[in-house]
Amino acid sequence: MPICNPAARFVQRDGPRAGEASVRLRGPGIAAALALAAASAAAAPDARTAAAPQPDPVGEFLARHWVDPLPPQGAPPAKFSPLEASLDPESCGACHVQQLRDWKTSLHSRTMGPGLMWQFLLMGQDAANECMRCHAPLAEQKALMARERGWQNAPAAPPPSYVPPQLHHEGLVCAACHVRRHARFGPPARAASKGLGQAGLPHGGFTAEPAFEDSRFCATCHQFPPNGAKLDGKLLENTYVEWRASPAARQGKACQSCHMPDRRHLWRGIHDPDMVRRALQVSLQVRRDGGYVRARADLANVGAGHYFPTYLVPKVTATLELVDADGTVRSQLARRVIGREADLKLAHEISDTRLAPGARMSMEARFRGAPAQARGSYVRLRVVVDPGEHYERLFRSLLERPEKLPAGALPLLREALARLESGHYELYKLTRPLPAS
Repeated sequence: MPICNPAARFVQRDGPRAGEASVRLRGPGIAAALALAAASAAAAPDARTAAAPQPDPVGEFLARHWVDPLPPQGAPPAKFSPLEASLDPESCGACHVQQLRDWKTSLHSRTMGPGLMWQFLLMGQDAANECMRCHAPLAEQKALMARERGWQNAPAAPPPSYVPPQLHHEGLVCAACHVRRHARFGPPARAASKGLGQAGLPHGGFTAEPAFEDSRFCATCHQFPPNGAKLDGKLLENTYVEWRASPAARQGKACQSCHMPDRRHLWRGIHDPDMVRRALQVSLQVRRDGGYVRARADLANVGAGHYFPTYLVPKVTATLELVDADGTVRSQLARRVIGREADLKLAHEISDTRLAPGARMSMEARFRGAPAQARGSYVRLRVVVDPGEHYERLFRSLLERPEKLPAGALPLLREALARLESGHYELYKLTRPLPAS
């Protein structure tokens, strides 16, 4: 596709030919793969008759919408004002005030933080682009990054006016999901807005697509394809498949039902205590058992429509403790970690104690409770969430060998580790007094 306007020249070249941009498909991509799988399933004949393929407009839209890599937007329509043409989230927020406010509080706005940026100092351009496929997928973001890093295929032209110079550090911006070649896409209007029309709306209104309310939209980044990275035969990220097998899917609750309630752009997850409490239910019982005391804690995944937690990075630690009246921990009675643990090289899975939807785990301890010791003592259940435990272990191990890293990577790595450590939180703390003898 020859380039014929200045705006289109500002795009990182994926191929070797200067002055030419191309749309690359590295395999079908997850959206296209899901569409293909749906079409194949619909076309499979039963024992009596060969059924005709059923149309799947959502799958077909997603296969177009999430083509990899995304093509550049190109020159905006001449009738667009600078505000309408801009890819800056702040420009979107001029009208979509609440959406911008919510997005700024979400992890989607921070997908290009120091935890990724230090890695770009070690990666080649192709590997970095693979990361940006989800972390900052716009062609304009990749082009800006290429210019900043001095990569071989960096565009010579500066960014056009509709591309803010820091867009590549903004993460998963509004345009990544909603804008293709300057056309806007979004979910169908709600009942209260239907019939109002789009005449006179900025940027020519938008195209309503049911795909924005379908879990497959999220699967583009939150589900690895069948041939994706695995540990001991299990995909590193398998969230969509987990959801498909869950009661939530059977009840028609898409990812957006929990992570975008009332269409808010929040995307809360493991980093948010309120969200996690809706997923994980806990209880603690303490009773006499002859001359002993028996303590039992139960933890159940009652709210997540996928494994809890779904990814291998977080760890949730539950600890049963015997505590004296003054708050001193006399002994640790039991400890369990909920999560998926891998070695730092991601070569092998060490353990997988995650909870499938509806699954539960129990912890029990039996100990002597002498009356003299029991006065004022109690059993405590603490549940602590470490949202980035795997990365913390990895970053600490790298910082122990700073000579192995480029000097510029060290401050970014330290900042990334500090952010992760500040994200720990206590999810639950339940106490029960020791029963009288």
